[in-house]
Amino acid sequence: MEALLYLGILLAIICVWFLAFKRPVYEAVLLAFVVLLFVTGTWGNVLSYIDEGLSTSLLYSMVAFVAMSILLTKTKIVDSCIAVILSLIGRIRGGAGYTAVVASSFMGALSGSGPGNVMATGTLTILAMKRTGFPAELAANIESNASYMGNMIPPSSNIVAAMAAFTTFASGAGIADVTQGQFWIALWGISAWFIAQRLIMVWAFCKYYKVKPMSKEELPDLKQTLKAGWQALLLPLVILLPFVLDAIFADNFFVARLGETGAGYLSKSVLLFVAGISALYACLIVKDKSTITPGKIAKMFADGIKTIAPAIGVCVFGYMIGAMFEDLNVAKSLGELITTWNFGKLGMILAICAITLVMGMVVPGSSQIVIFGPMFITLLSNVGVNPLLAAAMLPCICGVMCGITPPLGLGMYAGMTIAESDFSKTFKNNLWWVSAQFILQVLVLMGLLPIFGL
Repeated sequence: MEALLYLGILLAIICVWFLAFKRPVYEAVLLAFVVLLFVTGTWGNVLSYIDEGLSTSLLYSMVAFVAMSILLTKTKIVDSCIAVILSLIGRIRGGAGYTAVVASSFMGALSGSGPGNVMATGTLTILAMKRTGFPAELAANIESNASYMGNMIPPSSNIVAAMAAFTTFASGAGIADVTQGQFWIALWGISAWFIAQRLIMVWAFCKYYKVKPMSKEELPDLKQTLKAGWQALLLPLVILLPFVLDAIFADNFFVARLGETGAGYLSKSVLLFVAGISALYACLIVKDKSTITPGKIAKMFADGIKTIAPAIGVCVFGYMIGAMFEDLNVAKSLGELITTWNFGKLGMILAICAITLVMGMVVPGSSQIVIFGPMFITLLSNVGVNPLLAAAMLPCICGVMCGITPPLGLGMYAGMTIAESDFSKTFKNNLWWVSAQFILQVLVLMGLLPIFGL
C-alpha cells in the first residue's frame, strides 16, 4: 500500500538522520520531504507545497510566542515566578518536586521547548530535589515530564497546529468551527488532569523514598519574593484573559457588534496580539530597564535564533509534507486502512494512542499533528469521541508523549545531564511516567473524566 510506503520512508529517514547521524530533527524532516518528492514524482507541485507551508497565519503566531518566551526568559521574570512558588510550597515534604511540576508546566507552555525548559528551570528544581532526598533519576524525570506538559498547555506551538487540524476537520465535516478561546479553555481543562496526575505521582514517590521538606535556609523568603515578583505573577492573567473573554462573549457580544465574519477574524487575531501585549507588559515590569534597550532586545532575539529556528523549521517542513500527503491522500488511505480493523471506541483510542506513542519515538509531535491530525480526529469522531476533545488531545498524545518517550525523549536526556543520573535507572523510572501518561490519555478520550470547557 503506497500510503504505508510513504509513511515508512518518512519514519526511516528521520530515524537514520536523527538517531544514527545525530543531526537536528528539522534537517531530518526537510530531507524526508526532498526524498519523498523524488519517490512520489511530485516535483511539479513543490512550489505549492512550500506556499502552503508558509502561508498559514498560525505559523506566525507560533513565532510570536516563541519570541515572547525568549524575552521572558532573558529578563529573568520567570525566575521571580519560580521563587514565589518555591517559597509557598517548598516547606512541605517533597516541595521541590511540586514546585518543579507547577513552575515547569507553566514555563514549558511559554517556551514551547521541552529540553530548553528542562535546562532553564531544572538547574534550580533538580538540584533542590536532590538536596531533599529525591534520587537523581527521579528528579530528572519529574522535571522532564513537567517541562513537556508545556506542549499541551496554551500558548504552546503544538496547540496552534492542533487548532489548524480541527479547522481542517470541521470544514470537511461541515460542522461549526470554534473560537480560539473555546479551544484554549478545553485545553486547560484537559491539562488540569495531567498536572494533577504528575502531582499525585510526586506525592507517591515522596512517600516511597521518604523525601524531606526543603531546609529553611534554602527557602526564599515569601515576603521578599512577593514584593519582588508580584507583578510577574499577573503575567498568566495577561496571557489568558483575552482567550477567556473570546470564549465567553464570542457568540453574543462580539458577533452582535462585529458580525460573524468580524468576530471570526478577531478570534483568529487573538493569538497574534496576546504575545505582543505580554511582551510589552514584561518590559514594563522588569526592574532593570537597561536590559531592555532596543539594542539589547535585538541581541536577545539574535541569540535566540537557535531556539526559534529549529521549532519553526520542523513545523514549516511538517506543513509541507502534510500538503504533499494531502495531495497524495496518504492520511486518508491510512485512515481507511485503520477503519477496516473495525475497532470499537476503546479499541480505536488504544490504537491511535499506541500509534502516536511509536511514531513519537522518532517523529516530533508537531509534525505528527500537522500531517495526521485531521485523520486522527476523523477516526476518533467516527467511534463516538467528541471531535473537539479529540483535537484538544492531539498536543497530548503527540506532543507530550513524543517528548517523554525515548529515543526522541530529549527532555529525559537534558534532565539526566543536570541530575547526573544513571541512564538505566532513569530509563526504568521513566517507564512509570510514560505508562501513567498513556493510561490517563485513554481515560480522557473515553470521556470518563469531566473536562471543563467541553
